[in-house]
Amino acid sequence: MSRISRPSVLLLAGMALALAATSVMAEQVSREQDIVNLRLGQHIMVDDGSCPAGQIKEVSGAKLTPNGILRAVKCIPRPGTKK
Repeated sequence: MSRISRPSVLLLAGMALALAATSVMAEQVSREQDIVNLRLGQHIMVDDGSCPAGQIKEVSGAKLTPNGILRAVKCIPRPGTKK
């Protein structure tokens, strides 16, 4: 049975964390119509001015239905709001 060295395990763990972090970041578009192929669990921010000041619309793939992915839309605090 082969043994994997500790630096190799740490390198693999770091790469897995980096990949997970990039997949969590939300995409941003200017119109809701620009969203194509929304995946289950995906979050996309839409900056179309439909939410109150300091907030942005978040569209997410909420539920799998026989007709495709059901979208959930809500206004959330804008990340990195200017102070």
